[in-house]
Amino acid sequence: MIYPDTELEKKLWSEGFHYVVGLDEAGRGPLAGPVVAGAVVILNGNQVVPEVRDSKKMTEKQRELSFEKIQELSTAFGVGIVSAKDIDRMGIQKAVLEAMSIALDIVERKLDSKVDYIIADGENILTIPKYKMVKIKAGDLQHYSISAASVLAKVTRDRIMYDYAKKYPEYGFESHVGYGTKKHIEALKEYGACEIHRRSFNPVPKFLRKKL
Repeated sequence: MIYPDTELEKKLWSEGFHYVVGLDEAGRGPLAGPVVAGAVVILNGNQVVPEVRDSKKMTEKQRELSFEKIQELSTAFGVGIVSAKDIDRMGIQKAVLEAMSIALDIVERKLDSKVDYIIADGENILTIPKYKMVKIKAGDLQHYSISAASVLAKVTRDRIMYDYAKKYPEYGFESHVGYGTKKHIEALKEYGACEIHRRSFNPVPKFLRKKL
């Protein structure tokens, strides 16, 4: 099992970047629901939650436990949420940028300071203007702050989708959280799209009805 480390954070701290924030998102690809970004700042290795790694490699129980510990131990954290309607309006790339910017703003308000450096998961995300920033392929596998941010994003988004599952039980959101599984596509065929479906994501446009 590969666990992330804090070597990059330590390097940046040693270079004088005091507040280093890790950023990651959850929900880029689903057909329904929001995209959510997490942001985490730690200042030393004592704030590391040992169980944390890329959220996709963790069980739901592990993520839930780590979610609470990350919030307890981190110097600052934030979560940004952008709705399906806003994803349709601005496109997923800009929606991810918006979610990350919201999470970052929450962190900076908690710190009462601008962060010094951003480390973010994914080479293809948009750059947040006016910040020193590095975008890292598989960053959530390698670097603790990004992994912790991925856990905050994933747990928050899953909880949102579980709530939607109660409102729209016919779609089975509790099992696939909006991703395009066979079960989800079959529900779309039978019931059409609901208000949280992303009409800009194929094949959702084929299933638009009065609900949307």
